[in-house]
Amino acid sequence: MKDLFKDCSLSAIVAGLIATMISYAGPLVIIFHAAEAADLTHAQLSSWVWAVSMGSAVLGALLSLRYRVPVVIAWSIPGSALLVTALPQLGLEQAIGAYLLANLILLLIGVSGAFDRLIARLPDSIAAGMQAGILFSFGIEVFRALPVQPALVLAMFVTYLLMRRLQPRYAVAAVLCVGAAVTLLSGQLRSEALVLELASPQFITPHFSLAALFSLAVPMVLVALTGQFMPGMAVLRNAGYPTPASPLITASAVGGLVLAPFACHGLNLAAVTASLCTGREAHENPRRRYIAALSGSALYLLLGIAGATLMSLFAAFPAALIAALAGLALYGAISEALARSLAEPQERDAGLFTFLVTASGVSFLGLSAAFWGLLFGLGAHALLAIGRPRQPGAALRRSP
Repeated sequence: MKDLFKDCSLSAIVAGLIATMISYAGPLVIIFHAAEAADLTHAQLSSWVWAVSMGSAVLGALLSLRYRVPVVIAWSIPGSALLVTALPQLGLEQAIGAYLLANLILLLIGVSGAFDRLIARLPDSIAAGMQAGILFSFGIEVFRALPVQPALVLAMFVTYLLMRRLQPRYAVAAVLCVGAAVTLLSGQLRSEALVLELASPQFITPHFSLAALFSLAVPMVLVALTGQFMPGMAVLRNAGYPTPASPLITASAVGGLVLAPFACHGLNLAAVTASLCTGREAHENPRRRYIAALSGSALYLLLGIAGATLMSLFAAFPAALIAALAGLALYGAISEALARSLAEPQERDAGLFTFLVTASGVSFLGLSAAFWGLLFGLGAHALLAIGRPRQPGAALRRSP
């Protein structure tokens, strides 16, 4: 506990809070869309939000404390997207049965250690290219928001540049303060949208069926591994953390099994928000960045309990503020990932193709752009690099 207080820093705390805010600002909307399509009751939706929030909070905090690494856990974003069409067809009870089966499969994968062996063989350029591609869409949202709220976005952008020159560690915190101040002074805060409502978890009896297994459980496992765990581990590796994947997958699967009857559709490693907590913006010392994950977990806990309050909070602030904040907070991670993806001359093409395909956002056969970016990157690496003699010192450059 003494080391915990010693490792605390304002930059890490703010990075974690912003990471959690971004988790709710966009991905939660997909959950609301899926719930609306399936005609879920308000109580069922409230239980769903409570379950994914509690799981993210508890797992993230426990794993970060266990490994002293910023392990950020969040609900499955591609899994949420699958539910928009699958949930109305299957119904909530069959969907929960599929959640349980999916987590059992992930548990077996985690215990086997197969995922760790796969990660160990992944070239650095491809892992970094995947991370840069995932974050790319957030980076450009800053400039897409510029015509909508020019004064707000420009004030945040200039603040970011000035703080990057003067006090880089506090750049993101300063951007958040300036954005909030401009919103308040310009009268754009919609205070009437703020409400206070607690969540109410409900136990829902699962139903099992072959249709749910093949149409939802198996696809959820695939998108969890390729769309969440793979890029999530890439973020940790790019930041220099050697944390094994198996215990993270195992813990996430156990958490998912416990919370599935309360409508939790899956808990996975985060990628986008994890980049905020693993980068220099959180802290110059990598060993003190786990505080960012802990502060983010604390906010998950509060917002999960608050239920509908969290959505009203985001509704009260301009959407341009959230978009600009997310993009500016991730610029450091985007820059470092791009540099790493192109750093090794013999792997440069593979890193570039991984970045381009992932950044395109293409989705095919139900699999995310991160999966196809990984596939194209590995294909390019196999065709261009395998069998070619490595340059002297390449191994040293690959070492974290």
